[in-house]
Amino acid sequence: MDQGVIITVDVALITLQDDGLQVVLLRRDKEPYKGQPALPGGYIHAEVDNDSLAAAKRVLTDKTGLVSPYLEQLYTFSGGARDPRGWSVSIAYYALVNKDVLMSQENAADVAFTLYRVDELPLLPFDHNRIIDFAADRLRNKSTYSALPCYLLPETFTLTELQKTYEKVLGYKLDKSAFRRKINDLDFLQPVDEVRTGVHRPAKLYRIRPTKNLFLFDRTI
Repeated sequence: MDQGVIITVDVALITLQDDGLQVVLLRRDKEPYKGQPALPGGYIHAEVDNDSLAAAKRVLTDKTGLVSPYLEQLYTFSGGARDPRGWSVSIAYYALVNKDVLMSQENAADVAFTLYRVDELPLLPFDHNRIIDFAADRLRNKSTYSALPCYLLPETFTLTELQKTYEKVLGYKLDKSAFRRKINDLDFLQPVDEVRTGVHRPAKLYRIRPTKNLFLFDRTI
């Protein structure tokens, strides 16, 4: 019997840990591929989801307990071979989260996350490898002309932490003087009234200026 087209959302939740980008995978609790690591995902619920973005937010919160500070539609993956249950459509999103927020949520919600480096993935169910590849490429590309890496940082951060985050996302070093000059010219950071103390001299802390839109640069970083 024809069950119609399967329509789902899948979310590539990305964080920055150690020296590279990592993605959150969860063990599937049902067939197909029960017990295998996969992206957080689920069916669209027409009665409660106003659109695919609402569905992605709901699925992410239901599966991980998180509300990501950044969630963007990535691509629509479809076809008759991607799901053994039949012809399917996945509206894929990617989300960013700071590693400490992710770990604290795992402990608070008793959710068993598994983190994998995006460039060292096992063979995953459906076409989740392809979705993650798309997400990592989108993040790296968009980071060259936007403030996107800020969403991988805690709410407040130093300029050194910001530069290191850009470098880890992009995969190459940036000149310190040129980077700080560019950040100052773009004026998308807001200083906060506190400093970070440590073995070196106190460092000023910043946060991204509040806005409903992602800060885009007039040229690549």
